Amino acid sequence: MTSPRSPFPATGRSWTDLQSEIRSRSGQDLAWRDGRTPLFVFRNDQATYEVGRDAYFECFSENALGRKRAFFGIASMEQDVLDFGLDLFNAPEGGAGAFTSGGSESIFIAMKAARDAHRARVGQGAGTRLNIVVPITVHPAFDKAADAMDLEMRRAPLRDDYRVDPIAMAELIDGNTAAIVGSAPCFPHGVIDPIEELSEVALAYGTWLHVDACVGGWIAPFFTRNGRPTPDFDFRFPGVRSISADLHKFGFCPKPASTVFYRDEADLERATFKADAWPSGSFSTATLAGTRPGGAVAGAWAVLNYLGEEGYRDAAARLAAMVDQYCEGIEAIEGLRLWSRPDVSIINFGSDTLNILAVAERMMARGWLPGLTRTPRGMHAMLSMLHDGQAREDYLHDLRACVEDVRSDPMQTSKLEAVY
Repeated sequence: MTSPRSPFPATGRSWTDLQSEIRSRSGQDLAWRDGRTPLFVFRNDQATYEVGRDAYFECFSENALGRKRAFFGIASMEQDVLDFGLDLFNAPEGGAGAFTSGGSESIFIAMKAARDAHRARVGQGAGTRLNIVVPITVHPAFDKAADAMDLEMRRAPLRDDYRVDPIAMAELIDGNTAAIVGSAPCFPHGVIDPIEELSEVALAYGTWLHVDACVGGWIAPFFTRNGRPTPDFDFRFPGVRSISADLHKFGFCPKPASTVFYRDEADLERATFKADAWPSGSFSTATLAGTRPGGAVAGAWAVLNYLGEEGYRDAAARLAAMVDQYCEGIEAIEGLRLWSRPDVSIINFGSDTLNILAVAERMMARGWLPGLTRTPRGMHAMLSMLHDGQAREDYLHDLRACVEDVRSDPMQTSKLEAVY
């Protein structure tokens, strides 16, 4: 039985009334400000949040689609953001990028560029079905792109360290492979794939290597600069041809904001959508979206300039220290173990002796949204500074209590399933 439709409003309402209802409806949300969600929201500190918010509303009405014809301030800020990313990811001269709405869009247009580059290289038309070779841990955004462009997904298994096996990937490549993919880090297990080895595979087979750094891209380099061992993943490896990196994750910028970068400006041109058949003349965008919020560009530009290298190194240091505290706390609970040691801020842990889903179900009853993985069965969280302090102490306290409760339950049953 479907719910009744809400009728179109017959009269207008005051902002005071609307604001009250918004807050009332949102009052049923999970307490995400207290770190109760394992993903969706990413926070550095209150000051960074306010800079991004205020900059967003400075350009609330501007449309980034018109940046070259009307909104020249948005155009200049967008170019600064892209230049910052090209510098951060060691792009060579001639590299280029695009500002997108999120990782899914960044990935989509990178795969479009890879598809078109393959067709140009081998002289194929649209009649031949191409494939992309990916780790089994790759983000579903690649499935979405493959579905839209009729690309076959070929999935490679992992090594014992939960990173993709480059040898297995190479065995899946054939003459119709448009791209291979590595993650930095992968979402399920929080580890960075062996990008240097994948670069060698890409060069040997003459195929495109895309690095999905949507999670780690804008923060992992500062882990490295702080002296924390973090695998490299960027254009310093010659086989890397494109990189996706979300600003609204660990760049701590307002949503929606992501970036995609190409080793060569010609690949940005391949990614660009063009039309010239209608009466209004030629139309082109380097993104899937046409209209884009100018506020997202201004917010990203402001946050990147507000923090600078010093601020991001400080954020990386605090984030790394917090992740270590979570890992130590989890490993101190009898029966739990990390499935992998996180390279950035995603933790994934489980148990050889307990039903971890039963633990997760009890955590849910205590007001936590448990992130889950299916293979291996585990609990999962993408930690930001919302999860520090009291949230960390409460989480580890409740986790220990739930583990002990499950240990004393001979049935250890659960109806939970892993859902992103």
